[in-house]
Amino acid sequence: MHVTPSTVSGNRTKNLRRAFVAAALASCVVALPAAPAFAAPASGSAGSSSGSGSSSGSGSSEFALPIPSPAGLIALAAATTQTGKPYLWGGTGPDAWDCSGLTQWAFRQAGVKLPRVSQDQAWVGQSIPFAAMAPGDIITFRTINDHVGIYAGGGQVLNAYGAGVPVGLTPLSELPPINQIRRF
Repeated sequence: MHVTPSTVSGNRTKNLRRAFVAAALASCVVALPAAPAFAAPASGSAGSSSGSGSSSGSGSSEFALPIPSPAGLIALAAATTQTGKPYLWGGTGPDAWDCSGLTQWAFRQAGVKLPRVSQDQAWVGQSIPFAAMAPGDIITFRTINDHVGIYAGGGQVLNAYGAGVPVGLTPLSELPPINQIRRF
């Protein structure tokens, strides 16, 4: 086999993608607590109830758990490879990024197509409540959604924050108020 620069580059890309996927899948292992035991009243027992509530439905409800999505973890892993690169308003890489350019590129590595700007990224994917936020979720800030980053866990956001600040982690406590949290 003749090795060319494009073969080496192609192998590097394949190995990098494999590393992203392996890291993402390794972080997906989550231990869920056992469901609480439900004991039905014994036949013939004298149970009592009070209150005016009613119950109906299928016995299930929809709610988000703080479990990362595989796509989000792959995107987070991809975005970390850009750490240290400069911020550039309108930047779409590969040498400099703005916030939405970075998230769009990172999620593209995971096979998710995001709109270009943060104001549009704020309305795609599944809405997630703050209590269920997990690594790989995107967060937009302020009511005008003028900044976006990828939640990295531990109260940190991986983002391209602004002029003079390279791509990297920023504590949530130093960012503007959260407006939207989305999962893909």
